Amino acid sequence: MSFSLALVVAAAAPFADLDAIDRQVAQFTGAAIGQPGGAGTAVDRRLRLQPCYSPLALSWNGPRQDTVVVQCPDAGAWKLYVPVSGRGQGGGALPMVNRGDAVTIAVAGSGFTVSQPGEAMETGAVGAWIKVRAVKAEAKSGANDIMRAQIVRPGLVRVPLD
Repeated sequence: MSFSLALVVAAAAPFADLDAIDRQVAQFTGAAIGQPGGAGTAVDRRLRLQPCYSPLALSWNGPRQDTVVVQCPDAGAWKLYVPVSGRGQGGGALPMVNRGDAVTIAVAGSGFTVSQPGEAMETGAVGAWIKVRAVKAEAKSGANDIMRAQIVRPGLVRVPLD
């Protein structure tokens, strides 16, 4: 599933769906509003953002990963900075995947996802990019089986193809 999903905007809706933005931020961070690693609070309901007709772009703002940037890529559109709780304080976010953990590697493209078992080669928090190794049934595994993937939640990493 892609993290840059389009907001569903009804024809009569004059403003962007703030609940949909909150859901996309929660999906991106892997944590609900108010939980460690999730948005500190919901997007301010007083905001009157123009509807976004393109898929939203979500990314981390800076290396501390304590803010999510939500941007509508439409011409002349808006950009939000959503503070994330429990990240960046005291040396960074809590690791959700540790080196040696068994993980599911999800390779995702436009309209499909394929998964396989793997092993984390590094430790990281939700949203971090780490090295993972595909685990095969055969005893021997090659160096080509190591790839970089983004941690979605404990036990799940994602390799986007888009």
